[in-house]
Amino acid sequence: GVLHEDLRLLLDTALPPKRKKVVLGVGDAKMGAAVLEELGVQCQTGGVVAELMRGIRLHFAALVRGLTAQSAAKAQLGLGHSYSRAKVKFNVHRVDNMIIQSISLLDQLDKDINTFSMRVRSWYGYHFPELIKIVPENSMYCRVAKFIGNRRELSEESLEGLEEIVMDSAKAQTILEASRSSMGMDISPLDLINIESFSRRVVSLSDYRKGLQEYLRSKMSQVAPSLSALIGEVVGARLISHAGSLTNLAKYPASTVQILGAEKALFRALKTRGNTPKYGLIFHSTFIGRAAAKNKGRISRYLANKCTIASRIDCFSEVPTSVFGDKLREQVEERLAFYETGEPPRKNLEVMKEAVVE
Repeated sequence: GVLHEDLRLLLDTALPPKRKKVVLGVGDAKMGAAVLEELGVQCQTGGVVAELMRGIRLHFAALVRGLTAQSAAKAQLGLGHSYSRAKVKFNVHRVDNMIIQSISLLDQLDKDINTFSMRVRSWYGYHFPELIKIVPENSMYCRVAKFIGNRRELSEESLEGLEEIVMDSAKAQTILEASRSSMGMDISPLDLINIESFSRRVVSLSDYRKGLQEYLRSKMSQVAPSLSALIGEVVGARLISHAGSLTNLAKYPASTVQILGAEKALFRALKTRGNTPKYGLIFHSTFIGRAAAKNKGRISRYLANKCTIASRIDCFSEVPTSVFGDKLREQVEERLAFYETGEPPRKNLEVMKEAVVE
């Protein structure tokens, strides 16, 4: 909306003193509105003006002395590149593409770690089958398998190191006793080396996953702090990823955000004339799990409304802040309490006034 200084200078120089009576022909309506606002000169767009502009563009090389068609084409290309760079240039700290890549990688890592852990269990289970029931958690199982190696070599001296891994002295003692009376078969040193090597890889993947989750959390607090405060980093990142970008998510109506991720179920319901889904990705938030069965649809609709507001605040605000997200979260909590106890929640206007003051 602010008129460019070069354009203002050009108009000031070109227009006669009695400029109020002058009507300018401008190719763009927004530019015309800006000229009228800044200089008080009436502007005209469309119709004859568009044809004049087209003619000027077409014969630009002939109209300007000393300008060839080739240099005009170069100038246009340079202008195009300059315009594109200006459009593409944005705050590097608020790049949602990194969030989309991170959440996709996180999901892929979860699948891979799960698959590899099952492979370690199957492999090491022949040697020490009782360990699976004692240590059911995937990452911990791989750490324990790597630490124990050959169960016949496990002794009282190893108990302290085992306790550090399982973080439970009783469980460590149970593992030691189970190793002495295990039904598993013996294993060759070469097989054991391979199992330990593979377990080490799975453990390193698990550690990398934790680091990636921390990175995602910090990135979400910079790019979409309100959405993170409202619904959590992982669910917020999944919504952004599914929408394609934070800007796309901000453009969606609340009804779309509500069923984002359940498109297949929606189209199947429309085709068979059945009940349409009440929630998509937002089902993974804690609010819907805490609501009673009859209120799940109502709270998901309310939560989708708040997510839409939060994403728009994050997308279009100059300074990222989580204050609005915290206040929106309080509103959802109050709505949950209202469904359970009947206690009336605060008005949205009051809450937003508080957030603006904060």
